[in-house]
Amino acid sequence: MRYLKAMTFPDQEVEFDFFMNIKRTVYDTYYPFQILSKKQVEQLAFEPITILYGGNGSGKTTVLNIIAEKIELERDSLFNKSNFFTDYLWYCGVELEQTVPSHSRIITSDDVFDYILNVRTLNEGIDLKREELFEEYLDAKYSQFQMKSLEDYEQLKKVSDARRKTQSRYVRQELMDNVIEQSNGESAFRYFTEKIEENGLYLLDEPENSLSPKRQLELMKFIEDSARFFGCQFIISTHSPFLLSLKEAKIYDLDSEPVEVKKWTQLENVRTFYDFFKQHEDKF
Repeated sequence: MRYLKAMTFPDQEVEFDFFMNIKRTVYDTYYPFQILSKKQVEQLAFEPITILYGGNGSGKTTVLNIIAEKIELERDSLFNKSNFFTDYLWYCGVELEQTVPSHSRIITSDDVFDYILNVRTLNEGIDLKREELFEEYLDAKYSQFQMKSLEDYEQLKKVSDARRKTQSRYVRQELMDNVIEQSNGESAFRYFTEKIEENGLYLLDEPENSLSPKRQLELMKFIEDSARFFGCQFIISTHSPFLLSLKEAKIYDLDSEPVEVKKWTQLENVRTFYDFFKQHEDKF
């Protein structure tokens, strides 16, 4: 499935005209101007799975944020826009193959980290409440309680409840269903599977963060299946060799000038892994 067909960006001549028309000189940077134009990126065409590969500063995250803001995708975490971000968007063009579904979104590392922290905080809160309920159960079950007025009615219910039930049943009733305690990687993987629905456009910014190699392989399979069987389109920034190997993915190497489409086995990061393990092949 393909919703976003192509995106166009201002070239160096257009950017030069923009700078000539502004009188402000107090800014140290005109970001996102001068990021993609210096790599001669004037248009990117997208497939059901498109990957943006490159090191820090290559512009891969910039591209995702530009796309997300231009077509107004949903996002959980805000990002720092420069003073010229809105100006830059005006010069960008979008070519759609069909309407982008409303539940489409961009997912960033900040989104995943915030989710992990929220799950951890919730689990810690549940643990504290659980201990309080254990004590409450024991106090109620073995207390010599006698009701003296209507004000004691709620306490009477607790005592009766505690005497009729086991400790675990009493606590489960009073406490919300426990959130399953997971590792950071399990929580991160769960975030992706919860947010990615059928028939949607998804921008993923370095989704391998917080994922073990095994989880990265599981995410790779999930993305492949979502694109092949469930009508999803993905644009992903990554340097994970596992995600770079996604079947039939179109890969833009943003480290090359001008930017080129390459096979995943041609990328420097992947070659580094290959050479390292080849050097130590006898140890396996």
